[in-house]
Amino acid sequence: MQANSTQTSNSTPGSIECSAPRLALWLALAGTLGAAGALGAPSKAPPPEAGSGLSAPAARAVVQADIARIAATAGGEVGVLATHLESGLTLSLNADERFPMASTFKIAVAGRILAEVDAGRLSLEQLVAVEPPDVLVSEGIADIFPFPGLSVSIRNLIESMLTRSDNTATNVLTRVAGEAPAVTAWVRGLGIQEMRIDGDTNEIIARFFSLPPGQGSVNDRLKPLLEAHPELESLDNQPNPPFDDDARDTTTPAAMVALLTRISERHALSASSTDVLLGAMQRDITGLKRLRAMLPPGTVVRDKTGTIGGTVNDVGIIDLPDGRGRVAIAVYIKKSARPFEERERVIAEIGRSVYDYMLIESATFTARHGERGS
Repeated sequence: MQANSTQTSNSTPGSIECSAPRLALWLALAGTLGAAGALGAPSKAPPPEAGSGLSAPAARAVVQADIARIAATAGGEVGVLATHLESGLTLSLNADERFPMASTFKIAVAGRILAEVDAGRLSLEQLVAVEPPDVLVSEGIADIFPFPGLSVSIRNLIESMLTRSDNTATNVLTRVAGEAPAVTAWVRGLGIQEMRIDGDTNEIIARFFSLPPGQGSVNDRLKPLLEAHPELESLDNQPNPPFDDDARDTTTPAAMVALLTRISERHALSASSTDVLLGAMQRDITGLKRLRAMLPPGTVVRDKTGTIGGTVNDVGIIDLPDGRGRVAIAVYIKKSARPFEERERVIAEIGRSVYDYMLIESATFTARHGERGS
């Protein structure tokens, strides 16, 4: 369900080269580029003079067109929403369309668990048994501990789920959270309607491969099917129309950004629980070739990826330099048969386009309101 990267750096050297369309975009915005210095450079500078470059609506239209151009290369359907949390400035593309969440739903699972910690019904130190039906192949518990007889603390389960997209940890936590309906109820309680969690990773994988109902772990049930029909393994990186059009376990980019915003603004959880969740997302190692890939070295990103079939996603919070605020962003791709690396690059390019635009436009807001926390 989640493709994991072994890349260890947080940025791609030479990642700020501009293609011809991107160069045209930034030439069009050149009148305001002085507010942020060179693309992505975290240098302080006064806001642009009034009347320089494009007007704010025109600049936004240029960047939105650039995002649409990049999205068109994905070979599928793309949804984007990015919001500058301090000013409310947004960029969007198909932000109200539904997309399979894949592993991005794990943010909601973590949120529900941490809400129970805040209520005193769970504790981060509490040990939870990993039952055989919980085990599902992915990096993490299933790789390290192949035999029954394991109990793991809730804190370590959250860490493994969010940093490595551990499916086994997710199944355990979904069970502890009260199953999928309880996770959806927590999201609804935050006023978010267009997100639904209908199953753990076992159920999502079983639905993706059209496994008939049965006893035992999905691992055990899937293995003989793939042995008998090895061609099915290729489906894991290809569109699956019945799955892609299923409303279960879907969200809109707007709903995901709403969840990220409520968490980041500490409206969903206590300060300590918020730090646990966002801290784990900052240590994520599965998305190094997505939102993080083309951002300047040292950029703080707290993200969660999702991957299944023709779906490749990344969502999170990006910090702008010099107190210029934070950007909540969700990029979803579905129904794409393009090579996996090309889909990841689409996310990376959109992330960079959003970052550069928000960095430039936030300069005026920062000049008026001061750095966050000042």
